[in-house]
Amino acid sequence: MPEQNNDAPSTLSRRAAITAVAAVPLSAQLSVGLAAVGDEVAQLVKRAAEKNAAFMRGDMDRWFGLAHIAPDFTLMQPFGGPASHGFDASPERLAELARFFKNGETSLEVAQTYASDGLVVLVMIERQHAEVGGLPNQNWSLRVTEVYRNNGAEWQLVHRHADPLVHRLALQQAATLARGGREND
Repeated sequence: MPEQNNDAPSTLSRRAAITAVAAVPLSAQLSVGLAAVGDEVAQLVKRAAEKNAAFMRGDMDRWFGLAHIAPDFTLMQPFGGPASHGFDASPERLAELARFFKNGETSLEVAQTYASDGLVVLVMIERQHAEVGGLPNQNWSLRVTEVYRNNGAEWQLVHRHADPLVHRLALQQAATLARGGREND
C-alpha cells in the first residue's frame, strides 16, 4: 500500500482549481454543468471560421469587425520570427493586408477546445487555398491555436499561434527549418 503524505495540503488552492478546470476538455466540462460556456465556445468557433474566411478573401474590414483583438494581443505568425505584440489596425495596415490576401476559400477543423469562465482556447486546422503575396492560388492550410479572454463585455483574442506544418515533415526537413532554411549548416 502506498505511503500517504500527511504533509500535503488537504484543500486545492483557487489558482490550482481554476488551472484544473481550464485544462479539462470542453466535453468533460459540459458534463459538470458549464453548458453556458459551451454556447460561448460554439459562438467563438463560428466567429473564428467567419473571420478566417474574410481574412483569406482580403476582406479586412469584415475580418477586423469579427476579430475583437485585445490591446495586449500576441501573434506568432506562420512565417516565423519573434512574437509580435499588439495589432496595428490603421486603415493603411488593413489596406496592405487586403492587397496581400486574395480569393481565399476556407474551412475550419476544430481539433480541441478548452474553456473556463475567463479563458477559451481553440485548437484548429484552417484548411484554405488563396492567392497570398502575389503568388498563384495554393494551399495555405495552418495549424492554429487561439486564446480568448473574457473582459466582461466580450471575448477578446489575446493570442494566436499559426504554423504551416499541417503535413508531417521528415527529421531532416525539420532540422533545415530549425536552421532557418539553410541546407548545410
